[in-house]
Amino acid sequence: MLLSLSVRDFVIVDDLTLEFAEGFTVLTGETGAGKSIMLDALALLLGDRADGALVREGQDKAEMSALFDFTGRPEVGAWLEQNALPSDDSAVLIRRVLDRNGRSRSFINGTPATLTQLKQLGEFLVDIHGQHAHQSLVRADAQRNLLDAYAGSDALARDVAHSHQEWQQARRTREDAEKRSRESELERERLAWQINELTELALVPDEWNALNQSHSRLANATELAQTAQLAVDALSEMDGNCLSVLATVQSKLSKLASLDPRLSDTLSLLDSVDAELREVVYGLRDYASAIDEDPQELARTEQRIDALMSAARKYRVQPQDLPEKLADWQGQLEALEAAADPETLSVAEAASLSRYRSLAEALSAKRRQAASELSARISDEMQHMAMDGARFAIELAPLSEPSAHGMESVEYLVAANAGTSFRPLAKVASGGELSRISLAMQVVISQVASVPTLIFDEVDVGIGGRVAEVVGKLLRQLGERYQVVCITHLPQVASCGTTHWQVSKTTERNRVVSRIRPLDNEERVEEIARMLGGADITETTRRHASEMLELNA
Repeated sequence: MLLSLSVRDFVIVDDLTLEFAEGFTVLTGETGAGKSIMLDALALLLGDRADGALVREGQDKAEMSALFDFTGRPEVGAWLEQNALPSDDSAVLIRRVLDRNGRSRSFINGTPATLTQLKQLGEFLVDIHGQHAHQSLVRADAQRNLLDAYAGSDALARDVAHSHQEWQQARRTREDAEKRSRESELERERLAWQINELTELALVPDEWNALNQSHSRLANATELAQTAQLAVDALSEMDGNCLSVLATVQSKLSKLASLDPRLSDTLSLLDSVDAELREVVYGLRDYASAIDEDPQELARTEQRIDALMSAARKYRVQPQDLPEKLADWQGQLEALEAAADPETLSVAEAASLSRYRSLAEALSAKRRQAASELSARISDEMQHMAMDGARFAIELAPLSEPSAHGMESVEYLVAANAGTSFRPLAKVASGGELSRISLAMQVVISQVASVPTLIFDEVDVGIGGRVAEVVGKLLRQLGERYQVVCITHLPQVASCGTTHWQVSKTTERNRVVSRIRPLDNEERVEEIARMLGGADITETTRRHASEMLELNA
């Protein structure tokens, strides 16, 4: 439930903190006093879009916060945990700061939050019924959404819409493929020819580098062999070669090592040098003997390089990228062949349609059950609102073509008088009747609400007398199960409240300021007398107000 609401520098509110109680709370006051400002602030806290004009004149920013107790609502704690938001397992604080430029920052339990998160959290905590709800009741989408909300099938309706979108996409894919069949055939032929050309080259990964290395070796075979032999001669064959000179040095130093042991380390190093030079000589001899001048192999290598270069120039890629290009074309061809396969596309479309029908049929079943139950309950409530004999019904008519909203249309029908036939709500109900029917719906739907706090913003517009008294008692009954807050202009409704707040407007320091304060019993008599008699309050209106409060105590 809503525990408190704090508002600062918002419209004509300078600093306001309200502590809410359980039961049925009513807010009353003169027109223009700011009764709806509290709801506007709460709506912003629950994710409504902000406007910098809402900041109080002369101030840079507006701040608002609300504290909710969600004891016994584990789904709220689970949502907070899922969104990585802190929770103390019993209360949640929502705060929002709005500057004059229209920018705002939002926080949940002190952690920055998005507007989407505010809206999601608000769906667990508060249900607001606006004063113009009855005006939208004649729209087909509003009627359908209200039925789905009562049936608890909002999520299923979203799944149906998503499934319908997927089915339509599958159908468009098939139709587009059929229209472009000739273009696709030409593209497939082109890709197939290009793939065949590169496939005939028998491309090998990293072949280009290997070819260039092989070509360099074959083209310079004579120089490589001659240089290797020259090195062998210098190291071991020719007069004065390195190995013979080294042997002479080793022999002389070995004789002197007996005279000075310090030469032993030098001799050891020379022995290592001698061994390594001999390994070099052996390696060069093997290398020189292995080099074979092969003009035919060189010609084949050059021919292969020319073939790859020609293909690379033709398709505007580097030679080393030809294997990747081939793989890309093969992927494109596979995709085109799959897209051009009528059977595959038809199977995919049929599968999408089957998924849609399965979900839509489940939604239809829930709607039929909810429509029957909701029609009966609203018809019953209408009898208490000066509409004796009136009946309400929800018609579900099959659609010729399945839609994103399901396989049937939803239309509200009403028989405004006993013995009359059902006709569409928009064509039968007068303004007052529409307001009463809307209120009956809201009361019925609120009775199955899953949120702990229900707020009604002047939903009693267009009614009065005995009906207003019935509405007040209905809202009070709701207050026995939920926290109910109602902004009202009817004394019959206000007298049913268990808590009564008065909204007033005063001028302080040449600025208009809205104030809200709780009323005691005597003040409630005065306020309800004002609502009954206007500016001139008489003893008669006071007695009438007192009687109304006593009857509803």
